[in-house]
Amino acid sequence: MSTPPKRSPLSRRLTAAAAGLLTVGALGAAMPAAAQNAPSGAHGDRGEHNGRTVDLQVLAINDFHGNLEPPTGSSGRVTHQHPDGTTEQIDAGGAEYLATSLREARKGNPYSVTVAPGDIVGASPLLSGLFHDEPTIEAMNALGMDVVGVGNHEFDEGAAELKRLQKGGCHPEDGCYDEGRTFGGADFPILAANVVDEKTGKPLMAPYTVKKMKGVKVGFIGVTLEGTPDIVSAEGVKGLKFLDEAETIDKYTEELRRKGVNAVIALVHEGGTPASSAYNADCGKDGGRLSGPIVDIAKRTNAGVDALITGHTHQPYVCSIPDPRGEDRLVTSAASFGRLFTELNMEYDRRTRDIVRASVQGANRVVHRNQEKAADLTSLIDYWKGLAAPVAGRPIGWISEDITADRTRPESPLGDLIADAQLAHARKLDPEADLALMNPGGIRADLVYAASGAEGDGVVTYAEGFTVQPFSNTVNLTTLTGEQLLQVLREQVSGANEASPKILQISSGLTYTLDLTRSGADRIVADSVRLNGEPIDPSASYRVAANSFLAGGGDGFPTLAQGTDPLVGGDDLAALQDYLTASSSASAPIGAPAADRITVVR
Repeated sequence: MSTPPKRSPLSRRLTAAAAGLLTVGALGAAMPAAAQNAPSGAHGDRGEHNGRTVDLQVLAINDFHGNLEPPTGSSGRVTHQHPDGTTEQIDAGGAEYLATSLREARKGNPYSVTVAPGDIVGASPLLSGLFHDEPTIEAMNALGMDVVGVGNHEFDEGAAELKRLQKGGCHPEDGCYDEGRTFGGADFPILAANVVDEKTGKPLMAPYTVKKMKGVKVGFIGVTLEGTPDIVSAEGVKGLKFLDEAETIDKYTEELRRKGVNAVIALVHEGGTPASSAYNADCGKDGGRLSGPIVDIAKRTNAGVDALITGHTHQPYVCSIPDPRGEDRLVTSAASFGRLFTELNMEYDRRTRDIVRASVQGANRVVHRNQEKAADLTSLIDYWKGLAAPVAGRPIGWISEDITADRTRPESPLGDLIADAQLAHARKLDPEADLALMNPGGIRADLVYAASGAEGDGVVTYAEGFTVQPFSNTVNLTTLTGEQLLQVLREQVSGANEASPKILQISSGLTYTLDLTRSGADRIVADSVRLNGEPIDPSASYRVAANSFLAGGGDGFPTLAQGTDPLVGGDDLAALQDYLTASSSASAPIGAPAADRITVVR
């Protein structure tokens, strides 16, 4: 097959504009549906232009969370928006398909880098989580990952474990998982520029790396959100300090410039929320349809940074946001779980040793499941599935319908079920336990009625339960006064959670009204809060169950950490398993709770 003729920079930009690619400086911000479905990498061979510029490609995923197998339910779909405004759901994701997609995208692109801004591991399904995410690191090695920045979930098991994932070696407690096979660690650098030792001030991991390709030098700086300690267990971030994202990127951008590296891309584990959940939706002029922390970070980040590849919110967007000089700059995110990847194409100027900002183009691509699987990833997954099989397929319960963690409303059926399970567990420890509270962020997947394997429809396997609650938290008990309990409920919508409320899932017997027409703490209607029909007595004592992360004040609930008479219970997954096993059977499966404990006024 003959090589297509190379095009001039101008002709490429005109072609990209016609295809609908988001180009910095262009008025249109998103790709039309037809262009989004075009094969990745279908641009002709890219290379040098008159010896001065070369075509540079950057491929990015984020928030993979160990989803080696195709994620199920809503977690395994993306929303596609058609030109007429209608939408459809597309099944997407799976490491075997992701590897194929990335390899296809790289064809004809000799200057290509694959990156990820955090949460590649952590909160993973059993296939990866059972083995401390070694399978995911090996999968990232296989699919050609070049650079990863840390996210908050890279700290779930602490700094020492993060360093082991980088350097390799057997787990200090569980050892090696197969005789004669030692985990080799990541073949790519894991960057943590804004994570420093609180005593020495030195970065925990490398702050940046420089990718060198035939004289082309591109610097990558990796940061996680400054608020990581608020959403990770205290033990996981012990002895560490998390610095301002933009200020840290600025510092190392200048350091890279002093070393002659002018082309810089930031990997930022903090994100935003677009107005539309469609991966190919228009982001609006100057990113006007994107909200959230990343907007401010992008506007403050050094103008020497040529693009920000972001994550954390699990949302898809390709937006243009002005830098401090007022010049347009791409800010991207590829949703989560490997369902999408972002393809960025740009020109690198050999003379200035910098990226030509006006040439930067980006679009999110779907990881379709109607393509060939990458055979080497299939072999890797099959290997780990064989090790996991003895525990993965064991039935732990039976359901009659999907029980979902519906995040479109404050209360979800699965949230209620988990809170009930934790209360039941707590009452085995202390019969006086009154109620249980569950943080919504700790619910990582739905319980889906359709079989995920050979177990049959309606059967909940251990692997499926693990995917819902993968953190290995314990169910803890503490005593709060009625006034403290009311304060905990107010903290859902005030303080650290005022801008983005975190509505706790509550056990049966606790009810109240959430008035969204009010603001701040007033959104909790105090005199509506009742336990088993009785108003909360501010001076009385209540025995409250919560997972260890939440009980320690995590997710912006400091009052929970002020309780007295603490009691540490068993594993939260075991609590869910025990509850499902006791409450259901093959002949009498359970349905979804009504999710009617919180009355919402809008």
